[in-house]
Amino acid sequence: MTPEANDTFGFEFDGRYRRLLDVLGIRPATSGVVVSGDGIRVRFGPWELMTGFSNLAGVEITGPYTAAKAIGPRVSLADRGLTFGTNTRRGVCLRFHRPVPGGEPTGLLRHPGLTVTVADPQALVDRLRPYVKTR
Repeated sequence: MTPEANDTFGFEFDGRYRRLLDVLGIRPATSGVVVSGDGIRVRFGPWELMTGFSNLAGVEITGPYTAAKAIGPRVSLADRGLTFGTNTRRGVCLRFHRPVPGGEPTGLLRHPGLTVTVADPQALVDRLRPYVKTR
């Protein structure tokens, strides 16, 4: 794949949490991870996070998770990592060299990582792994 190709990775929605996520505006039509020539753009209902490929420090499959730590938009109190979660099974953890905004509207809180519960975690990892930069 070339950096110019746009690929969209949809979230895997667990039916047990659909109503809660729907109330928050998080639906399949309003959520996804887009990998394009400009970098990575993640939309999760009204939340959005963007970063360039040069900021990608790591990518790996993680899970399973507890619902309290994975469903909806979540910020870790331990490390300020952000989760955009729709299921408790598996997801992809992206780590950044420079923390990025995305969890609240002012952009003051920045996140060193993002976990997304996409439907095909391995495909997203495979798509992003060539762009991981170590420093």
